[in-house]
Amino acid sequence: MSTRIVSNIQKFTWKRFFLQWEWMLIALLVIIFTINSNISPYFLNYTSITDATMTFLDKAFIVFPMVMIMIMREIDISVGSTAALSSIVMATLYNAGVPMVIAIVACLLVGALCGFFNGYLLVKYRELSAVIVTLSTMILYRGIAYMILEDRSAGDFPDWFSYFGWGYVGGIPFILCLFVVLAIGFVLLLQKTTIGRRIYAVGSNPKASRFSGVKVDKIKLLVFTLAGLMAAITAIFLTSRMGSTRPNVANMYELDVIAMVALGGISTVGGKGKMLGAVLAVFVIGYLQFGLGLINIPAQMLLIVIGILLIVSVTVTNFRVTRKAPQRKAKKNQAKKVS
Repeated sequence: MSTRIVSNIQKFTWKRFFLQWEWMLIALLVIIFTINSNISPYFLNYTSITDATMTFLDKAFIVFPMVMIMIMREIDISVGSTAALSSIVMATLYNAGVPMVIAIVACLLVGALCGFFNGYLLVKYRELSAVIVTLSTMILYRGIAYMILEDRSAGDFPDWFSYFGWGYVGGIPFILCLFVVLAIGFVLLLQKTTIGRRIYAVGSNPKASRFSGVKVDKIKLLVFTLAGLMAAITAIFLTSRMGSTRPNVANMYELDVIAMVALGGISTVGGKGKMLGAVLAVFVIGYLQFGLGLINIPAQMLLIVIGILLIVSVTVTNFRVTRKAPQRKAKKNQAKKVS
């Protein structure tokens, strides 16, 4: 009697390795660097490349939890409003005489609380769609920000606070250093831990995961709270870079973040995608914006270019998923016949 060995580990092949979505993003990044260097002779140097990250990495912190949210078949469109409210609370407290360090802690707490509230509503009322819930809280959080500060601005922060947005660590922008550290941490969290595997399981089949003993509600609550916390970190860097804040800051950030995640190859049907792809997409869109800004391309044209990239990325990733589904079904039927 022959022995059958079943393994969930796919055999390594160079073809599968080089057909990964991340290689396409690397190719796009090379093309963008080539175009930018031709546009401006000052682009292709260490200082220009690293300093450019200060202009787009603030919103990139929200990309990390958004990847996990979209893998779970959810979405959060309130992150921009969460960042705005967190920034307003921080500035208002400081202008009221609260020490800046405590105001920053309050900013982080407000962001985490906003994310927790989103997750709580989705867990408590499972029949509600994440789009509806976070759309409602997006309006709510932005409205509270306007109630606190109205149409005024707040600022006059201490000099050391500008270090978050404009500081360096050994010649490398501080924001880039922190982004790299967090990117490594989130990649390991999603790819190498039990929580990461459960997030993929929830996205692949929420009902089966729940019946299998996975604490779906706790994971969802954790991830949405994390999204709020990362939005607060975005608020700190954005406010530091601008030197002041208004209720309309971080406007449309949620669309930029979702664009980065979708371009990173995260499947819109859940359960598929890698954190590394989203990280690469951050730099693809960021340096694309920077390059178009060098030649004064209107913002509307930038939206068109990003929209085309998104259509291509979503079409290709979904095509790969739908193409593989019949192949897996055929293999299962063949295995049944053999057995």
